[in-house]
Amino acid sequence: MKTSNLYKSAFLAGSVWLLAGAVHATSITISCGAVGAELQLCEEGVAAWRAKTGNHVELVSTPNSSTERLSLYQQLLSAGTQDIDVLQIDVVWPGMLAQHLLDLKPYTNGAENDHFESLVINNTVDDKLVAMPWFTDAGVLYYRKDLLEKYQQPVPQTWEQLTDVAEHIQAEERSAGNNQMWGYVWQGRAYEGLTCDALEWIYSYNGGTIVDQDGNITINNPQAIAALEMAKSWVNNISPPGVLNYAEEEARGVFQSGNAVFMRNWPYAWTLAQSEDSPIRGQVGVVALPKGGEDGRNAGTLGGWQLAVSRYSKNPEVAADLVNFLTSYEEQKRRAIQGSYNPTIAALYEDEEVLAEVPFFGELYETFLNGVPRPSSSTGNNYGRVSNATFNAVHSVLSGGQSAEEAVEDLESQLKRMSRRGW
Repeated sequence: MKTSNLYKSAFLAGSVWLLAGAVHATSITISCGAVGAELQLCEEGVAAWRAKTGNHVELVSTPNSSTERLSLYQQLLSAGTQDIDVLQIDVVWPGMLAQHLLDLKPYTNGAENDHFESLVINNTVDDKLVAMPWFTDAGVLYYRKDLLEKYQQPVPQTWEQLTDVAEHIQAEERSAGNNQMWGYVWQGRAYEGLTCDALEWIYSYNGGTIVDQDGNITINNPQAIAALEMAKSWVNNISPPGVLNYAEEEARGVFQSGNAVFMRNWPYAWTLAQSEDSPIRGQVGVVALPKGGEDGRNAGTLGGWQLAVSRYSKNPEVAADLVNFLTSYEEQKRRAIQGSYNPTIAALYEDEEVLAEVPFFGELYETFLNGVPRPSSSTGNNYGRVSNATFNAVHSVLSGGQSAEEAVEDLESQLKRMSRRGW
């Protein structure tokens, strides 16, 4: 691929420059995720910028778990340390970290106007652009086209239909000797990913968004209870018991090895499933997540990551330049083609080269554009506590510790205590 060769050349050029040494080089640090191809793509992008500018960049390792990464960032930033100049931050963190982040507006030359307006608004706190959109996300459903065709089963439109199809194919495959086959894998560990999954279930059943945009607590309702009861019914039925400790990569590992019919994950998993060494290459389809019953709606939790600059950086202008480069049209195009990371620049969803590599970007454009937001805007600095309470409550249902009714009542009580003096 031409783009790949370009970045390999850039990497080599950067290495040559480093060996030669440079008197006026500036050294900065960046934290990148390492889920799927994230780290490799980040390294290649950084190498291209390094070759272009002559500056040095060190990649700082941070936890893959978003919950653990947020905790680390909060610890470092609260201490005013200069360990990380450029931070990769989740879409729900700008409000929580804003006081520690640089206003990027003076450095972007208006580049933010090319990105999805909703993300720019999300990243703007007190009229300061505290982060630039890097890639966006929404939860999607992966399915085995070959298995659905083999057993003459439809692509499921509702969660109930998914359950039936998964049970049928799982039973048939096991009868044929494939004892490792499961119907459905997803993210069941007690962490931020489970909050995302649970929000999709609840919203798809018309059960709201846990806390609404006006700050009202909405979790305790019959639709939310029905959604959680449905998810509980999957565990040790169409989903392995171990799903209660799955994050994104554990779910992908089972699906990509050929041992699951359906998987809930983010778009990044597409390129990996289609890689040359993938056992299921050419056998995977991607659609919007199912509705909660005939009266429900499709719901994919809005995800995605941004790049921000620490207010404590010694070289804010250089760090901001790296952010501008990594979030640019060409760099986002490369990441879309090579890693199926959703661009935040609308024009890329009409780019023929992008659509040739990731066709569902065009088909699911509305899903990505209208992802269901987590209640981070309405709960502000308390969002971390809200999510923690949510995923623990949901996990207690899935593991059999509480009934769905008990869990939503307890969660409602916790959220009321948190918001007693306002969010």
